[in-house]
Amino acid sequence: MTNLPPPAEELRLLDAELRQLDARRAVLLRRRAWLIHTLRTTAPRPAQGTGTPSGGWPTGPDAGAVTHRPEATAPGVQNVLLVLGGVLLTVAAIAFTLVSWGHLGIAGRALVLGALTVAALGAPVTLLRRGLRSTAEAVAGLGTALTVLDAYALHEVAFTGTGGVGYTAAASAVLAALWAAYGVRFGLFHPLPLAVATAHLPLLLWAVAVGAGPHTLTAVLLATAAGAAAVALRAAPVPVRVVAVVGALGTGAVGVLSAGWLCWSASGPGSAARAAALLAVAATVALVAGRFVAYREVAVGAAATAGLCLVAGAGGVLRVSVPGEWTVPGCLACAIALLAAERTPLPRPLRQGLVRASAAVQGFAVLWAVPLIAGSVLGPAARAATPWSGAPRSVRDAVFTDVPPPPYASTVPLVLAVVAGTLVMAGRRTRRPAVMVVALVLGWAAVLVLPVALPLPYTAGLVAQAAAVAAALGFAVRADRADKGPTPLALTALLLALVTSVDLALLSLASETATLGVLVTLTVLFGAAGLRPRFAPFTAPAALGHATALACAIGASAGFAPHHTALLVLAVPAVAVLIASRTGGSSATVPVEAAGGAAALLALALAVPDPPTLALVLSLCGVVAAASALRPERRAAGWASAALFLLAAWVRLAAWDVGTPEAYTLPVTGPALVAGFLRRRRDAAVSSWTAYGAGLAATLVPSLLAAWDDQHWLRPLLLGAAALAVTLVGARQRLQAPLVLGAGVLALVTLHELAPYLTQVVGALPRWAPPALAGLVLLVLGATYEQRLRDARRLREALGRLR
Repeated sequence: MTNLPPPAEELRLLDAELRQLDARRAVLLRRRAWLIHTLRTTAPRPAQGTGTPSGGWPTGPDAGAVTHRPEATAPGVQNVLLVLGGVLLTVAAIAFTLVSWGHLGIAGRALVLGALTVAALGAPVTLLRRGLRSTAEAVAGLGTALTVLDAYALHEVAFTGTGGVGYTAAASAVLAALWAAYGVRFGLFHPLPLAVATAHLPLLLWAVAVGAGPHTLTAVLLATAAGAAAVALRAAPVPVRVVAVVGALGTGAVGVLSAGWLCWSASGPGSAARAAALLAVAATVALVAGRFVAYREVAVGAAATAGLCLVAGAGGVLRVSVPGEWTVPGCLACAIALLAAERTPLPRPLRQGLVRASAAVQGFAVLWAVPLIAGSVLGPAARAATPWSGAPRSVRDAVFTDVPPPPYASTVPLVLAVVAGTLVMAGRRTRRPAVMVVALVLGWAAVLVLPVALPLPYTAGLVAQAAAVAAALGFAVRADRADKGPTPLALTALLLALVTSVDLALLSLASETATLGVLVTLTVLFGAAGLRPRFAPFTAPAALGHATALACAIGASAGFAPHHTALLVLAVPAVAVLIASRTGGSSATVPVEAAGGAAALLALALAVPDPPTLALVLSLCGVVAAASALRPERRAAGWASAALFLLAAWVRLAAWDVGTPEAYTLPVTGPALVAGFLRRRRDAAVSSWTAYGAGLAATLVPSLLAAWDDQHWLRPLLLGAAALAVTLVGARQRLQAPLVLGAGVLALVTLHELAPYLTQVVGALPRWAPPALAGLVLLVLGATYEQRLRDARRLREALGRLR
């Protein structure tokens, strides 16, 4: 069977198809005009004296068939002319009425306007019989304009003492009725939309004329909107429905806003109840309109508007009837009551709209609670500036130290809990994980702000937040066991536990005892949760972080200096290496090592003011890194261990005020040369520069720089002897790096030692001797240039054969 759409929907489809056909016809006409223009411009010109070109294209009378397409259609020209003529006649009639009215007597005035109006309204009858509809519409438009002038003239002649607003209300009602009857009787196009637009004015103007109060004016606006909605639902012509819909939306929006303002600004329950009744009327109109409208989206929007109006009315009455902190919970209760629409026989779009209105109100209630949530989460951070300044009386005093708490905070936990419970029920029904995640977050927020909202004593608040951390971790473990894998719900609970633990640790800074107890508790909780492999990447680093804070707190409580506290903090990297060795390369290994590295950096920062302790801390960090390097996948940590040991030695030497550079460089050279020797034993292809270059340069170069400015003879002697030994070893073993480095350093040391004597010799020679000597050398080199190049090449090849 064929499912025919409703008449309104079928009319909309036909209009869409006709628009597509018109658009396609316009495209084809433009293409046809272009083709004609192309053929006319490319056609060859005919020979002189003939009527047909060589190509056979006609140029005689038949060629007139190829013409340019008119830029304006005949109906378009007709409409422009008719509209322009009607406008000019209307302007002339207005000018006559306003300017030339006094030059005629009463009979003349009535005769002129009456004759014009009757002629303008009667002419379309004859024109319609002849099929001239456009002309009839233009003349009828002039007639409707003349009826307005007739109403104005009638007021100026017969009703001069009548108030302008009241007369306008009556005239607009009469004109709307006349125009509607006229349009229906003769089937004209424009009178009906004009009558509907004018029908919005009588009631409102009448209320203004009688001096009605704001409640009456609001009721008039809503009544007008209801009438316009009825016309929009029942009228068949599209222009009439468009005008009615626009009028209904405009007057309805103004009426609803006015009723809401009256309801929420009322000073007593009576006035608030009257405004709430107006909002209930608006809700009824919206529901009825949504019930009969053909479009689903419009029905959903109308039902949502109705739900918001009902909640706003109830909230306005509650505002003046109950204490201020219960206004939002009351509105929330009304919003929850709207969810009962799901169990009613209302159409599905209306039920969806009411549910959306309830969701919107619940969202506004959560936004109302955001200031207290943000203060509860961020407020304890202010305690870090003044730790252990004394336990406050309540949790609220500990959280809001510098700023006042938000007003009406006592009912915030209730609001959050109710919204969370509603979302839990919705999540179980819809099976959407995102809904359950939001419900979990809101439930956590309710528990977090509960100690602040009540307010609980300081110690009780700490215990409550610690219980919240334990509950969040337990919930995450339970969800993980139930789903046999990490789920969004479990991960969210774990993240909330981490956030709460940080907040709790900051909150405990007000008291020394509280700080130690809270940090021990958090370390144990997250350490126990880290036993589950899926949670270890999050909980194990958190446990190490809290343990680091605990070590610092213990040092401060014991009165240790910061560099002594660093030794306590080093226990955390050691434990991190032990845990990482037990995880066996799982996903928790890197986070655990990162947490241990952060604790090691903190220990180094604490030890910086005391160099001896810093050297000890660096050595212990090197031990920890060496222990990590025992694992095959962390062999690279051995380089970090060696660097830490070297830095420890340097810091210790600096603490002893040792200024000799060899004391700093020889600890590098010795291990480097041993490592190079062992590497060359395993791989003979390794270059001597790779094996020994860095180690030799680490001592020879700094010592050479020191010897260059040394005025004593011991360092140059020892450096020269060492360079000679290195050179001889390089020559004996045929190694390039020791030979080049040793020979270069030996030559520079020798030059440095002989420099005074060379200076004396140069000073004793005549001034012409150095240039003469240089010239002689150049002549000798020039004479034996080829032989010198050959010798240089042989020297380079000899060095290149060395390893």
